[in-house]
Amino acid sequence: MSPGHPVIPSASREPGQHTSKPVVGLVGGMGSGKSRVAAEFARRGARVISGDELGHEGLRQPEIRDLVVRRWGRGMLAADDSIDRGKLGRVVFADPAERLALEGLLFPWIERRLQEEIEAAARDPAVPLVVLDAAIMLEAGWNRVCDRLVYIHAPRHVRLRRLAGQRGWTTKEVTARESAQMSLSEKAGRADYAVDNSGSPEQLAHQVEDLLRDWALPR
Repeated sequence: MSPGHPVIPSASREPGQHTSKPVVGLVGGMGSGKSRVAAEFARRGARVISGDELGHEGLRQPEIRDLVVRRWGRGMLAADDSIDRGKLGRVVFADPAERLALEGLLFPWIERRLQEEIEAAARDPAVPLVVLDAAIMLEAGWNRVCDRLVYIHAPRHVRLRRLAGQRGWTTKEVTARESAQMSLSEKAGRADYAVDNSGSPEQLAHQVEDLLRDWALPR
């Protein structure tokens, strides 16, 4: 994970290819604290794009909701007729074919919104860089829009504790979701930089500042 090594040649970039502002992708295991790292970048002026938020936004689109109901039935709906993400998640993460079906419905919409968000950030003179926080960035191929990848590390017991407290997930649920993702060793090997997010907020802040210094960006 040596500094300065781009994930792909810059000529191959798609959504962000017309902007000189760097696009930084965050990768790591579930519960590693990618959102926490993204918040540190945001405090220093970065525009953060959350893959989770775009996914939630996508599931609220009437056309996608209708496609979900058509495939998995009205049992996937909450009392207010919105998609119950918990119910849907339990179905799709239990069967790789169902997960791929959902991705086929949702990912094209997310990719369009991702492109719009990057282009909007590129037009904003106050934004020094764009940070993409997406759990399955490498699996979905969204790293093609990134100039740099940062791997967020945290020990498994720390990640499990965070996920149990934040989302109520059991170890079994985490393992099922992890099976749908690339291994941590491969994610780490694909990254250009690494950040240890198992320590204090102050330690994390110093690491983010060091990265920005290396990239000659405002801190």
